[in-house]
Amino acid sequence: MLRPASARWFELLTAREQLAPVLRCLAATGQIELQSHTAVSAPHLLPALRAALDEYRRQAQRYAQYWPRPAAASADRQREPQEIGRQALQQLRAWAASADPLIARLQQLTHEQLELKLLRELLSEPGLQLPDLGRFAQAGPLLASRLYLLPPESGALGVPPAVLVEKIARAGASYLLAVGPQDQIAALDDSLSAAKARRIELPPELPATAQAALARVTARSGEIAAELQHLDAQLEELQREHAVSAALADLDFIEWLVAHVPEFPQTEHLAWITGWTSDPTGARIEAALERAQLQHLLRFPAAPQELTRPVVLRNPPWARPFELFSRLLGMPAASEADPSPILALIAPLMFGFMFDVGQGAVLLSAGVILRRRYPAVALLIPGGLAAMAFGIAFGSVFAREDLIAARWLHPLDQPLTLLGVSLGLGAGVILLGLILDALQHQWAGQARRWWSTRAGLVLCYLGMIGTVFDRRALWALPAGFAWYCLGDAVSAGAARMSRLAESAGEALETLLQLLVNSISFVRVGAFALAHAGLASAIVGLAAGTESRLASWLILAVGNLFVIVVEGLVVGIQTTRLVLFEFFIRFLRGSGRAFQPLPLPNNTAKHV
Repeated sequence: MLRPASARWFELLTAREQLAPVLRCLAATGQIELQSHTAVSAPHLLPALRAALDEYRRQAQRYAQYWPRPAAASADRQREPQEIGRQALQQLRAWAASADPLIARLQQLTHEQLELKLLRELLSEPGLQLPDLGRFAQAGPLLASRLYLLPPESGALGVPPAVLVEKIARAGASYLLAVGPQDQIAALDDSLSAAKARRIELPPELPATAQAALARVTARSGEIAAELQHLDAQLEELQREHAVSAALADLDFIEWLVAHVPEFPQTEHLAWITGWTSDPTGARIEAALERAQLQHLLRFPAAPQELTRPVVLRNPPWARPFELFSRLLGMPAASEADPSPILALIAPLMFGFMFDVGQGAVLLSAGVILRRRYPAVALLIPGGLAAMAFGIAFGSVFAREDLIAARWLHPLDQPLTLLGVSLGLGAGVILLGLILDALQHQWAGQARRWWSTRAGLVLCYLGMIGTVFDRRALWALPAGFAWYCLGDAVSAGAARMSRLAESAGEALETLLQLLVNSISFVRVGAFALAHAGLASAIVGLAAGTESRLASWLILAVGNLFVIVVEGLVVGIQTTRLVLFEFFIRFLRGSGRAFQPLPLPNNTAKHV
């Protein structure tokens, strides 16, 4: 469990016409990462597919708003990818040829409908006196007329001198009627267009009165709505006739193919798929292909030497949220330890050391409620449980120490004990890091090297710890120091003497780092003391008020402050201790994470 698993190399041979369903089936397993490593033979797959996608995107710019939603991906795609893209584009072209006249008419009517809506809002204004708009719209041949919808706060309009205008203000909008010589009206058009005014086209032969004109405009709007509904029905019928929804799903699949699938070797009849799998036996991949009744030949040879093998972390569910910490430094390599199961034990201890039963229960509830929406919040579940356990040990519930008896101690009563325990916790964590370093050397076949050198540093550190209990353990320091220096010098061969001085300097630096790293864990106890002091202050403030309501309010606000602010501070400090005091001893993060092939759009994961 501590050692990451290496992904397994696979090679799969299938018929070219089954390449698309095979790739889709592999993606549905969630256990495949594709990678090509050989020269690609003709014909080339991806350039042809990219050309099809280019045409698809050009059509989408023009027609996307008139297309239906893509259909759910069909399970039956016994066609080559090029054929899938070619047939889908043919369906879209045929649809476009039939739909173009309908779309042109629909756009024309939509524009007219919007113009009539603006005009209807003007004509519906009660008590409005307007000229005969029918004659106003036909002011030619020497004169021209306009109706504009002005933008808010239009300011000075810059009307040419020979143009007659009338500004009509109504609730929420202002209109402008203008009539004048055609050249000056054209100049007014330019001026108001720059001011973002909207020109409203007046329909011909409007009645003279506003009431009659409104009736005519309303009737025409109804006619347009009916015709638009008829056009929409015709477009829907064309979509069904040309299977546009299925064509869009096919082209989405091609887009997924180009984005996530590398170029693979192909012959006239066969395609060769290669990559990595997190399925250790290959049984799940084989079973998925068999259920889909796809012809294939699957084998698992040795991985090519020139490729970097991806790493798969296989942790139980309770340890998976703690993979977040190791990924902050990078993915552990196959010869490195995955500390997630260990962190699942020690990180909640460091976090929960600084809260109590009530606050831990709030953190636990937040983790349970929010973990699906924010996966990282799942870390609050073990943290909250640990906080509740320490709250019982300290006898504290929502900052109060008079509700339950302390099972261990009250922090403010025994601060040195609390600091000593946090220092001991830190020493144990660092010792775990040194043990993991030894384990990694064993996995890498360098156990002899570790025992001849770094084991001496572990002896020195054990001597530091043992000195607290028995001063005779101090002799382990020079013994371990000499062990490391001599072992490192002997391994250097002919340059032993020069290496001896370097080893002494490195050993001294490492021991100082170990000492500083250990002392850093005292901050866990210091934060616990600070929390106890803050809790005491909150309870004191609450007790100092005569109002029961004010007392409860102070306790509620104080605990909320502690949960939010201390939770943030403690989370940062726990992360810092893990990264810079624990991980520094063994973790390099030089591995490459396994990246499974994602599912195509509109595909249900049912394989």
